[in-house]
Amino acid sequence: MARLTDLEVEDGLSALDGWRFATGEGPPSIEREFKLADFAAALAFVNRVGDAAEAADHHPDILLHGWNKVLLTLSTHSEGGLTKADFDLAGRIDGLS
Repeated sequence: MARLTDLEVEDGLSALDGWRFATGEGPPSIEREFKLADFAAALAFVNRVGDAAEAADHHPDILLHGWNKVLLTLSTHSEGGLTKADFDLAGRIDGLS
């Protein structure tokens, strides 16, 4: 799967709710933080994301922090950046929240 251009990344982000371009070390990525009702809800959400990621064979970085927050970061490591797979999975994840 080919890396997306900057314009394609901008278009992809405009179609998603709450996702942003992640700045920092590593390959280009997108991220979104979800705030859930409590720890149990956050953990259940992580499990739903895991099921969707397995089904897509595309796996985000997941950080459960605080007691109810989940930060998801998507990038296609094999391509060194963002691909359609990242935006497809982000859309699926949005349907889980």
